[in-house]
Amino acid sequence: MTAPANAITLADAEQFLYREARLADEGRYDEWEALWTDDALYWVPVADSTDTDERISIICDHRSRIALRVAQLKTGKRHSQDPRSAVARLISNIEIVGHDTDGTRTQATFVAVESRARGITIWAGRVEHTLVQDNDRILMSRKQVRLVNADQPLPTLAFLI
Repeated sequence: MTAPANAITLADAEQFLYREARLADEGRYDEWEALWTDDALYWVPVADSTDTDERISIICDHRSRIALRVAQLKTGKRHSQDPRSAVARLISNIEIVGHDTDGTRTQATFVAVESRARGITIWAGRVEHTLVQDNDRILMSRKQVRLVNADQPLPTLAFLI
């Protein structure tokens, strides 16, 4: 795989993904939202979906819906997030899987442990990002989360996965 001269390096991609996870874990939603491009897509498909129009999705948010989701979390009035979930994410096995006109595509494995009054929920799966260089910063134009149990009934997913 030959990368273009302006391609994002693996080291830079790793730092970006670690930062994205940390901002979400810490509830720093404005900073997390600022990591997205204007044409962003945040998708959590059910089971083996390959197209956002093919089947219902767990999450399928374009940029305006991402902003609305963040605004709702910040109000403190979202019942499912009062109090806010304590979450710790682990991101590993990060790889660059391609470079094209859309950006640098990465794949990684994640585990997120969510603590709520109802108990502990473990979320795990694969996550794919499309990262783009925007002047001196990296942004994500696409994030696709494939939960390992997406074909089963899920508890409420009310935080940023």
